[in-house]
This record gives sequence, C-alpha cells and structure tokens, in this order.
Amino acid sequence: MDKTDKSHHLGMSGATDTQLTRESWKIFQIMAEFVEGFERLAMIHPSVSIFGSARTPVDHPYYKLTEDIARLLSDSGFSVVSGGGPGIMEAANKGAYEGKSPSVGLNIQLPHEQTGNGYQDISLSFRHFFSRKVMFVKYAAAYVVMPGGFGTLDELAEILTLVQTGKSRRIPIILVHTPFWEGLIDWFRESLVEEGTISPEDMDMFQLLDKPQDVVDAIFNFYENRGIEPSAKEQETLLEL
Repeated sequence: MDKTDKSHHLGMSGATDTQLTRESWKIFQIMAEFVEGFERLAMIHPSVSIFGSARTPVDHPYYKLTEDIARLLSDSGFSVVSGGGPGIMEAANKGAYEGKSPSVGLNIQLPHEQTGNGYQDISLSFRHFFSRKVMFVKYAAAYVVMPGGFGTLDELAEILTLVQTGKSRRIPIILVHTPFWEGLIDWFRESLVEEGTISPEDMDMFQLLDKPQDVVDAIFNFYENRGIEPSAKEQETLLEL
C-alpha cells in the first residue's frame, strides 16, 4: 500500500473544509457547556446526584421511593441533582423541590424520551453526554443509584471507574432497592472478582440499601470523621477530572 492509499484509509482526503470548520467551532459549544456548568453548580454544594430510569411511571413504587429519598436529602441540606427528565429523574427533582435545598436538573437534548420536568430550581441544558457527566461527578458528595436502564448503568460504571482509578475522590455510592440490584452485584462478585478483572476490595466502593432514611444516614456516616467538602488534595484531583 503506497502513501496515497494510506491517506485515503486514514480519512485524510475525505474531510471537506466545511466539515473541518464545523468540527473546530464545535469546541466552543463544548467549552460553553463546561463554563456554564462550572459557574452555576459550584455554588450548590453539598449536593447528591440521583440516577434512575426515565421510563418509571408516576404511580410506580420506585417513583415514590425516589421522591422520599430526595425530600429527606433536601431537608438535610443537600442539593439534589438529577438528569432533569421524566421518571426517576422527575421524582428526584420533585422531592428536592418540595424540600429546603435546591433541585437541579442537568437536561440532555435527545431525539426521544428526554423532556424536562417542572421541578427544577436550577436547570441546565446539554447537547453532549460527556460534559453533562462531568457535572454529575464534579460537585457530588454522593451518588444515589435507583433502578434504571443503560443510562443508569453507564453513570454507575462511570463513577466506579473514576473512584477505582483515583480520577475522582471517594464518595458514597449507594444502590437502592436490593431485589433490583442483587443479581448484578452477584455477577460482580462471582464473575468479575473471580476472573480477576476487579479486585475484591473494589466491592467496598458501593453499598446496597432499601430505606430512604438509611440512604441519608449512610451519607452522613461516611462524612462523620471528615469534612464533607473536598480536601485540598481532592480538589486538585477533581480539577483534573
């Protein structure tokens, strides 16, 4: 294969000037999302990020469970951050909206499913999943993970990976509702640990709980002997997130 053939296969000859210009200007749109997110979320600490299915109906027990957890967190002084959409996200925002602390929605523009709920004191809109995901992590004092689908699993895997690799500070990661999560946890233990793809101590990065008050208590217990705000070293880590 000569140099011309290699250039073709590498895509070097396929991009037009218009395409390259659009890609370059896209950087400014991404920068704007980060800047707005940093400016608006930096002042809401401490906060807890709550995740779960967008497809959960209002009359489902998971909805009420999420609403109760968010209300308790809000009344305990935690801002509550969700994806801003329907289902579990709406329940999280609703519970926080009725509580004492801010309800925050990090909305994402999608072809389907995502419509902003009406329970947001602070509402941000993102085009890009990756910039939105940084906002979920950067200011969170805890992650509360409700039953959900691929998006919820994505957020769970993201925070576990960041903590495991030292790219984010250690925070409480709480999976809520044992019957939903226990099969996955068993698979972690019986396949991932057994095969050596994760370490046995990695299983200590999260806990499984069922009751709203237990979730709140677990977060307070985690910070009992240390400040809830990031240390100077943790702030440096989060700066490089």
